[in-house]
Amino acid sequence: MTEAIDFATVRFSTDDLPEKDRVAMWREQYGYAVLGVDIEPAEDTLFQAAHASRHLPGLNLQLGTLSAARITRTRKFIADGNDDLALVVNLTGAVALSARGREVVLRERDAVLMSSAEVTAFHRFSPGRTFGLQIPRSMLSPLVTDIDAAVMRHITRRSEALKLLIGYSSTLLDDGLTTSGLRRLVVSHIHDLVALTLGATRDAAGAAQDRGVRAARLTAAKTYITENSDRRDISIGAVAARLGVSPRYLQMLFEADGSTFSAFLLIQRLTRAHWMLRAPQFDRRAVSAIAYDAGFGDLSYFNHCFRRLYGLTPTDIRQTARRG
Repeated sequence: MTEAIDFATVRFSTDDLPEKDRVAMWREQYGYAVLGVDIEPAEDTLFQAAHASRHLPGLNLQLGTLSAARITRTRKFIADGNDDLALVVNLTGAVALSARGREVVLRERDAVLMSSAEVTAFHRFSPGRTFGLQIPRSMLSPLVTDIDAAVMRHITRRSEALKLLIGYSSTLLDDGLTTSGLRRLVVSHIHDLVALTLGATRDAAGAAQDRGVRAARLTAAKTYITENSDRRDISIGAVAARLGVSPRYLQMLFEADGSTFSAFLLIQRLTRAHWMLRAPQFDRRAVSAIAYDAGFGDLSYFNHCFRRLYGLTPTDIRQTARRG
């Protein structure tokens, strides 16, 4: 896998192509040149596809949306010498993957490991989304007990390691990751979680529990808090129970990150209130109602925290937004 200089996410979509030419252009300019595969859309269906990818050192993240189609990596393509391993996760729709004379049918959020060095086929029966993590074999093999046995083994959505992996990695297509040190750290976390999903060696499993699992659980906690910060009944106990960990363990994750559960929750609520105060659709809503909608139960506490963070009162922010 070639390491890119620019680590930004690259996006392609058939919406940007003329309908009469989209199949040929997608197949030749993207399937052949970028993915190294052939694409055969299902007959009598409108071909639609969108693909986002991000190259990091030792990792390629891919998120694809595709109408019914068959994708194959034939002997012609494997002659390129690429032996990367790809963990394919079916997010939605119905999918079957074939290699080594075997077929694996993936339900939603199931996964399977495939090798770019082998002839493979990916058959999407209905429109849906797929998430993929592509890792050089040389990097992943030492972390997994038997990497060859792991290829084409069905991994069900019940796998706790897979759940953590999906939750952690799904945010990375849009994450800033502005420094090389942060990129390396995130990639090591992904390698840890993939190894645990496939069957890590004893040494790799120990390291993964210390690094990748902790990072993934913290990310899952932050995501849940951000999405539910407007709920006044949210608590560290409730979030910990949802993640299947103790409140003390969760608090330790935040402390290791240089924060606390309460501080992170407060920032999310203040951020939500700040956005609502500037949004035209909430222009007629009272500041007190916005504070309540953001999850605050005490208006004076909201005003104090808001001014301490932004240096202005909620009313000041609203008036500034109105002036454009």
